[in-house]
Amino acid sequence: MRFMAFEKDGKRGLAIESADGRLRGMTESEAGWPGDLDDLVRAGTLREAADRLQTAGVIDPDAMTIALPFRRAGKLLCVGLNYADHAAESEMEVPSFPTVFVRFNSNLVPHGAKLVKPGVSDQFDFEGELVAVIGKAGRAISKENALDHVAGYTIFNDGSIRDFQLRTNQWTIGKNFDNTGALGPCFVTADELPAGAAGLRLTTRVNGAVMQDATTESLIFPVAELVSHLSVGMSLEPGDLIATGTPSGVGFARDPKVFLKPGDRCEIEVEKVGVLRNDVVAA
Repeated sequence: MRFMAFEKDGKRGLAIESADGRLRGMTESEAGWPGDLDDLVRAGTLREAADRLQTAGVIDPDAMTIALPFRRAGKLLCVGLNYADHAAESEMEVPSFPTVFVRFNSNLVPHGAKLVKPGVSDQFDFEGELVAVIGKAGRAISKENALDHVAGYTIFNDGSIRDFQLRTNQWTIGKNFDNTGALGPCFVTADELPAGAAGLRLTTRVNGAVMQDATTESLIFPVAELVSHLSVGMSLEPGDLIATGTPSGVGFARDPKVFLKPGDRCEIEVEKVGVLRNDVVAA
């Protein structure tokens, strides 16, 4: 199942991609509205919502605005240095346990919206990532059972303000400037992808030039291990998001460095999931 959240005429909407490739959906003002993805994942009713949306009318993509798939994630847990080549280019040791920091839903924009380069920095960097969406609550989850807790996947651009991020050994401020991260456009359920989304190609392009090109097979901690490790001390809840890390090729590590500037277009493509596209504007 491939879901897409949207807005139309000021109303929230939800659509599903039908077998013929068209979007079928409805808005919250229509009878039978199944709810948004945050609620559906928490309630475990994605299948029922999909069945209802498959009978809805066709949505004209030109008549809607794509919205964030998840607006109310309880936790957005980001994993740093989860590709060995990225750890190397960052001149940091490969971690023996996931390096985790947090982002907040409030500073994310959807596919097609503008990423905002802060006025206080010229070091606005890109990081293409696969995101696992938790669909079943759990704590101290075993690696063997971890994928049972994953409802599906989406795409993330962990836009980073490097001079603020690296000013201290705590990355939170440089990772949470308003409108610097992007999420979407689709939410794809786990049954549509290989187990643990393994082996999917991830590519980041800036103005058409390939900056990052890797596969999720290279994750130091694959999705199942991340779910298990992160749940060791905290309960993971339906709707929580785990950003699984970015591969090498980020702008900060290049020579010369490549940072996002107003007028740039950044695209992150994950095989079988989709393409997340955003243009950059000045603050």
